[in-house]
Amino acid sequence: MNKFDPRIDDLVMETRTQWDPSVGNLSDEDRRWVSKAIHEQPQLASQIAYERSHTGFTRTITVKLDDIQRLYVSRR
Repeated sequence: MNKFDPRIDDLVMETRTQWDPSVGNLSDEDRRWVSKAIHEQPQLASQIAYERSHTGFTRTITVKLDDIQRLYVSRR
């Protein structure tokens, strides 16, 4: 699955972040902020994968440049 699913997302117990090459070189501080922010608003992510785990699901978001732009727009 590549889209946000609120039913499954309610069962997420672990999160992971991957970085698309379009993101370029971000500082560690920026990566931490983007990762935290995108997982707080996963509906803004364009690529999400859910994997079943023993206790629920793991959400992996692959952050793309467009996702970062949506995060900044949502902060306004």
